[in-house]
Amino acid sequence: MVRLRDRADDGFLSLIGDLPELIRNLIVAEIDAAKTWVRRAAKDAGFGAGWMVVALFFLFWAIPSLGAFFIAGLSSWWPVWLSALVVFGIMLVIAVVFALLGVLRFRKLTQRENPGQAAAKDVKIVKDVADEF
Repeated sequence: MVRLRDRADDGFLSLIGDLPELIRNLIVAEIDAAKTWVRRAAKDAGFGAGWMVVALFFLFWAIPSLGAFFIAGLSSWWPVWLSALVVFGIMLVIAVVFALLGVLRFRKLTQRENPGQAAAKDVKIVKDVADEF
């Protein structure tokens, strides 16, 4: 827990003397925030890519392997062409679900504030405070 001390009685030179440490702390905090953002962004991109690979796996392999089994089973009630169409639709729905999971994970990348945006916000705050004086 960071304890803030009352700086109301500090002199001007004392406050100026603390500037290098404060600037260093700000830079270290911004670098740590950038590392955390990159780590989270890489994790989300990895998971998103993984979900896309799963979707492509089902789209590519499920149709010929499981599709043939289901088509043969359904052809005892329906014509073969209708059985094949139903199986294709089911596999397409599975692929779409996994693709949507991947897209949702990729969207997390754009929802987080990146360190560049945080630094720009800090600069804007400093400019606004400087404009008041």
